[in-house]
Amino acid sequence: MPRDFYNSPKPTRVMRLFWKAAGADRYILERSTYGDQVKYLCLGGIIVATGLMAGLAGGYAFYTIFEPRGNAINSFKTAADIDGSYDAVDIATMIKAVTFGIIWGLIIFNLDRFIVSSTGKGDGTEEITGKELKGALPRLFMGAVIAMTISKPVEIRMFKTEIDIKLHEKQIEQQQAYKAKTDSVFNSELSKKDKEIEKTENELKNKRSRYQSLEANYIEEARIVTVGPRAQAIKAQMDALHADIKELEANPDYLRVKKEKEDIENRRTQALNQSEKYAAGLDGLLERIKISHEISGPVISLFITLLFMAIELTPIFFKLMLIKSPYDYMEENIKELIKAENGIEIQYNYYQDKQGHERDKMVHHQVIRLLKEKIALLEAQSQLSEAALEQWKEKKKESIRNNPDLFVNEHSNKDNGTII
Repeated sequence: MPRDFYNSPKPTRVMRLFWKAAGADRYILERSTYGDQVKYLCLGGIIVATGLMAGLAGGYAFYTIFEPRGNAINSFKTAADIDGSYDAVDIATMIKAVTFGIIWGLIIFNLDRFIVSSTGKGDGTEEITGKELKGALPRLFMGAVIAMTISKPVEIRMFKTEIDIKLHEKQIEQQQAYKAKTDSVFNSELSKKDKEIEKTENELKNKRSRYQSLEANYIEEARIVTVGPRAQAIKAQMDALHADIKELEANPDYLRVKKEKEDIENRRTQALNQSEKYAAGLDGLLERIKISHEISGPVISLFITLLFMAIELTPIFFKLMLIKSPYDYMEENIKELIKAENGIEIQYNYYQDKQGHERDKMVHHQVIRLLKEKIALLEAQSQLSEAALEQWKEKKKESIRNNPDLFVNEHSNKDNGTII
């Protein structure tokens, strides 16, 4: 029969979607008041918004962790470059980040939906009692953890420009420290090799200097007079000295040490060229969170975390503060009808346990009915079996009265192990 005093507003598709997100019963809300419909619309909106924020934060965190490393300033600029173009985005990492963000957002959405829908309505008053708060503590703890996982990626995105500058400075410091350490390690090895070849190098230096002096004397003698005995003697000394120089330059030990020194210098050059790559590895999610805390300070960081905790925990406190409305009474009525339809009776505060707590007694009438039917059936089968045994006994007695010898002979033969 249609109402003549109030007609419930017809909900839109978006409103029904938010009801479902809040874990509310659409059937009841469509027959309830507009105030109940709006309450659960807002509740579902908060849960959907939390899931979306979690998806964005999770995707950004994933991209920050797995993107190709590089210079903090150049690799993470979002503004246009000098030539007007934008920095390239790693497409493969972006696709993975989007996929992870969607999955993470759905996980948080489902967790929030479970937390809110499983939170009771308290005692139906605006006051949150200690008992209600104690019962909600596990849900509040889970909500706080979820809020922290959302707030940190958002926080590093908020201070991205300042973090990039500070991170770039740390990368430069890391690069310089790596170069200094690399030079220290390789210089000690090079020093050892220099000492090994120093003796040969000094000897070669002396011989080359002596050779140049003889060469000058030879030229002077040959210019003054024709090549005579003195010039020939100088030439002989020059040839002998040249042979000694070539012999020293071709010394296997000397060449080996020079080759080892060259290899060490090449390895040092390669290690120094890798310094920028190793410094770029400093760019990670943990390092960015640490820098964010340094930049923003504990107060701002705590404020951002508390902001997301307020958003996350509001639906839980909201449900505890809800005053009972027609929706709640209709929901309780439908639950009682379903229990009655299935033969379930609850006798509230029926007895006290050993700790003195009042407990409810649950009576499952359909179970009791089926159990009684099963017991009656078994009893009837037992009675029928007894009646059949009585009839069989009477029949046997009648047979014995008519022919007792046959009964005696039959049992006697069985005892002897023969059958007639």
